[in-house]
Amino acid sequence: MPAVVSGCLLAAPTPCSAAAPEPRVPAEPAPGDADIADGVQLEAMGAVIGKIVLLKENVFDLSRPDEDKWLYRLANRWHVLTRDAVIRQQLLFREGDRFSQRVLDESARLLRQNEYLYTATIEPLRYADGVVDIAVRTKDVWTLRPELSLSRSGGENKLRLGLAETNLLGMGTRLRLSYSDDVDRQSTGFLYSDNNLGDSWLALSLELASNSDGSTRALTLERPFFALDTRWSAGFELRDDTREERLYDLGREVAEYRQDASYFSAFAGWSTGLRDGWVWRWTAGAVYDDQRFSRVADPVLAPMLPEDRRLVYPFIGLEVLEDEFEITSNRDQIGRPEDFYMGRRLTARLGYADDDFGSDRDSIIYSVDASRGFGSIDSEALIVSATASGRYAGGGIANAVAGLAARYYDQISDKRLFFMTLQARLGHHLDLDNPLELGGDNGLRGYPLRYQSGDASVLFTLEERYFTDWYPFRLFRVGGAVFADIGRTWGASPAGSGSTGWLRDVGFGLRLGPTRSGGHEVIHLDIAFPLDGDPSIDNVQFLLEKKASF
Repeated sequence: MPAVVSGCLLAAPTPCSAAAPEPRVPAEPAPGDADIADGVQLEAMGAVIGKIVLLKENVFDLSRPDEDKWLYRLANRWHVLTRDAVIRQQLLFREGDRFSQRVLDESARLLRQNEYLYTATIEPLRYADGVVDIAVRTKDVWTLRPELSLSRSGGENKLRLGLAETNLLGMGTRLRLSYSDDVDRQSTGFLYSDNNLGDSWLALSLELASNSDGSTRALTLERPFFALDTRWSAGFELRDDTREERLYDLGREVAEYRQDASYFSAFAGWSTGLRDGWVWRWTAGAVYDDQRFSRVADPVLAPMLPEDRRLVYPFIGLEVLEDEFEITSNRDQIGRPEDFYMGRRLTARLGYADDDFGSDRDSIIYSVDASRGFGSIDSEALIVSATASGRYAGGGIANAVAGLAARYYDQISDKRLFFMTLQARLGHHLDLDNPLELGGDNGLRGYPLRYQSGDASVLFTLEERYFTDWYPFRLFRVGGAVFADIGRTWGASPAGSGSTGWLRDVGFGLRLGPTRSGGHEVIHLDIAFPLDGDPSIDNVQFLLEKKASF
């Protein structure tokens, strides 16, 4: 049946006036529903799902006096709410299914992943005669956004102009036209993506870019393992990329090369689904990876060319994961629900490249990732992950990187959080185009971008996060942070110079979490003070950028 939102009937994606307050689900059970039970009891009673009621909130809640303003009413009027079919397609349950609290929780997590929704919850609405009705609550955000941003990190500016729509006509489709100008290149790009193509679980992405130093063309079509109980997956990726790259030393460009990359992969996967709290998934596929390097046509810097590589190989993969998720808020976002994976997870992939397949060398290509959470994200939690990847050929290992990362969260009070991270990486016989770098663009906020590089690195961050009740114009949640970073690299950089040793910085910053526009992003305004490094570094670094987390 059509959903009633803001006093108007939504049978199609035509925007309508939100003049009347939006309907609310009763806080108490309706008459005759006094025996409504929690999820565990409903499962034990063998309840069957009856009606699925969609309660969709517009961008602004006009029943609140502080949001019932002409500009916000106009935004609601022009905004196209997410279509019922788009929300229903992502639900892992249907009318007539046996009630499962786990399936409701997982469906809500899937909905919260969408950047066109600010939040989503799913809960029993009413129960009678063995049938339970379900309420699916969602809140839209404004998704048509002109982009005009000037950000700064690592001492370098980045300009972006464009127009993006992340929920075209309420169908969950993303379109973006953009122009960007940063330290690497100028780029004019087009992006189209749809994670639920044609009312299915097929995800399609098309990217085209014309750059000052080359071009990018990429196409991906995939049916992922979208849920824990998904039984199969398949897809392919095609990418062709031409660009000029530079090598850095102490934040300065010292060498350059041209890279022409062609990549294609296809895979199929299968699973026995969720069994006793665990999921096992297997994949098999093939990869064509051709990397060619040459001199820049009009060189400004000295040439330094990586070795050409062409790897063609079949592969097999395995993923094992535990069903253990937690939901909280005020960790990496401000004032919105956050889903954390706290279970044990292992993924591994093994491939073999042979000249009979078209490779220019015989190699074993491997990658392994593992992670696990400890404690409770609601109070004190540690999330640890480890990775290893590389090639084995001719009796030796090449382009091998082993990494360890840890994130620690400790809630001091409702408004304060202590946060700590450790990232360590060790490389061996790295390809020239794959150096390990540290600088203002990846964690050392007081230093120029790509300031140090080598074949090993470590970065340690301490941060005190503050979450306020300040909500300017009902548009941004506001937070703040005081931080300290320490890190370094080891080994010679690609340019041949050695590490300058330990680098430290301290600083503070403001955080803005948009609540009415698309994307799970946080705006950072930081002031950082480097404590080490060479005399050419500015005593104060100003950083303004958008990130995926606090």
